Parts: sequence; structure tokens; C-alpha cells
Amino acid sequence: MIRIASAGMGLAALLAFTGCDRDEPQGPEAEPSVVPSPLPTQTAAASIIRPDIIPEPIVEDLPPRPIERTIPFPDGGTELSETAVARLQEVRRSPQVAEGWPIVLRGHTDSAGADRANLAASKERAEAVADWLTEQGLAEERITTIAMGEQNPIAPNANPDGTPNEEGRARNRRVTINVAPPESESSREEQADPGQID
Repeated sequence: MIRIASAGMGLAALLAFTGCDRDEPQGPEAEPSVVPSPLPTQTAAASIIRPDIIPEPIVEDLPPRPIERTIPFPDGGTELSETAVARLQEVRRSPQVAEGWPIVLRGHTDSAGADRANLAASKERAEAVADWLTEQGLAEERITTIAMGEQNPIAPNANPDGTPNEEGRARNRRVTINVAPPESESSREEQADPGQID
């Protein structure tokens, strides 16, 4: 009798032990099973800017920079070639000229000939360019001509053996055009004061 009772108690304990592994609740006091909720989906953040209003881009109205152009006279003389006229038309249409800035023309020659003759030739070339610009409607008082002669070559006038460098001489026969804003009074004073050190 005692053996049956102990065997029954062992069986009851075994059933109770195996009942703990079950997923379903046991009895009325058991808590309902908790089902995890799905992860929230990410949504785009709402914009405070209205899509129908697009701000205008900020554009700074910067003044044009000074320009310098070279008008070639490769064959000598004072006659304007097609290339020279094309470059002058580019200058004439430039925003720098439209600003009303002063125009400085510097005439140049090669080193062939006497210094006095070269100075006169460089002046004539600068005046030929000035005449073209005034014919295009630019005020004569805006234009300054400077005769440089042969003193500022941009290419060799002679080869190392002393023979003439024809290509270099052709490049040196030119007029340079500089269009820049007039100097302010303060910058003129700074340039006139050699004692000032930055």
C-alpha cells in the first residue's frame, strides 16, 4: 500500500514537472500570452518648407575684373588685320568697356631700326587702335595712348647667333589694351608715399 502511494506521488510529480514546459497557460490564474508588436515603420520627417515656395538663389553682382588684350601688328605698319579687328570687337563688347572705365593703349615695336623711329611707329599703332575705338562710338577722353617703342619685348628680337628672330619680332609689333577702373584717391596717395610699409 505504501509502495502504491509513493509510486502515485512520483507519477504526479513527473506530470507536474512536464507541465511546466508547456507554452499554454495552466489554470484560470495564468497570464495571457504576450505577443510582441511589430517594429514601427519609419516615415519621412514632415518638412516645414512649402513645396510651392522655392527661395530665389542669392546672386552677388560683382563688378567685372580689369582686362588686357593684345592687338597684333605682325607685318609692321599701322593697318589693322582681321585678327586685330576681331580682338577689338571683343574688347568693344566687353562689360569693362560698358562700365565706362578708362582705356590705356600702349604701342610697341621690335628692335629693328633707330630708337626714335621705333618710338614714332609705336605711337602710330596706338593711335590707329584709338581711332578704331572712337569710330565705334567710344569717347576720345576715355582713351590714353602711350608710345613704348622697343623697350618691352615679349619675345626675342634676335636668335642666339645674332641673326634676326623674325617670329619674335612679329610678336613684339603690337598694341596692348588695358581697361580698368580709375584709381581711387587713397590708392594714388599710397603709391605716392614710398615710406609706407605694409
